[in-house]
Amino acid sequence: MVLAVAMFAFMDASMKVLAAHYPAVQVTALRCMSSMPLVCAFLAWRGKFRGMFRIRWPLHLLRGVIGIGMLSLFAYALKHLPLAETYSIFFIAPALVTALAVFFLREKVGLGQWVAIFVGLGGVLVVLRPDGSSFISMAGLAVLGSAVCYAVSAIASRILARTDEPEHIMFWVLAMMGIGVAPLAWQQWVPVQMDDWLPLLALAVSGFLGQLALTKAFSIGKASIVAPFEYTALAWGVGIDWALWQTLPDMYTLLGAAIIIASGIYLVRRESDHPEAEHP
Repeated sequence: MVLAVAMFAFMDASMKVLAAHYPAVQVTALRCMSSMPLVCAFLAWRGKFRGMFRIRWPLHLLRGVIGIGMLSLFAYALKHLPLAETYSIFFIAPALVTALAVFFLREKVGLGQWVAIFVGLGGVLVVLRPDGSSFISMAGLAVLGSAVCYAVSAIASRILARTDEPEHIMFWVLAMMGIGVAPLAWQQWVPVQMDDWLPLLALAVSGFLGQLALTKAFSIGKASIVAPFEYTALAWGVGIDWALWQTLPDMYTLLGAAIIIASGIYLVRRESDHPEAEHP
């Protein structure tokens, strides 16, 4: 999950660069199309094309639809917000994953873990400023919608992992997102410029590696424990903001980050000290 977060941070930076020149749905389409050759090559290397159509179609279709919403909303937000602020709002997603895991996966979450999660959410509010003004902007609402889509997709991926191969899960989410978003993107397609080959290459490689690591993480790890590692994205967001756009976090961002990281460390230590008897 740590590797997935790092790769997605570079992917998001590439999407932010591209979103300045192309519509959000086109950026989503480019993300799917650019990674697909790498995914197909990986499946061929693993010999996983066999049984590609013996899958749980309803859940794969669901992940495709919500994946389009997740990436399109996130691409729109990246066009208007710094990476660090975008990630801060998106940090609601791990709490949503944990809540959904209790109801749909029957995972047990202790009182201490719930407290740590809500403390982390308090840190997110600090990053967003005490007046909460970021929540009422269209970009802020887009990130919240993207976070909801992410949580539902993560739970669906965890359920699919019980019966479907991780490689098939990764392939079909990209394929269905690409097929679904293509007609939407075609209506407002902007010709891709040769000057954008570098962010497109970064988008393809980082998106492929990130999706591979994320699928593996939710396939073998407990969702309520894996999800808090999403908090490490804040460090990547701050670093990339500074390196590419010369944007540094203010006092609220630093204080909120400290609270979020502290709650995440507690969750990891809590699981290490009290491991589950069974792996779901």
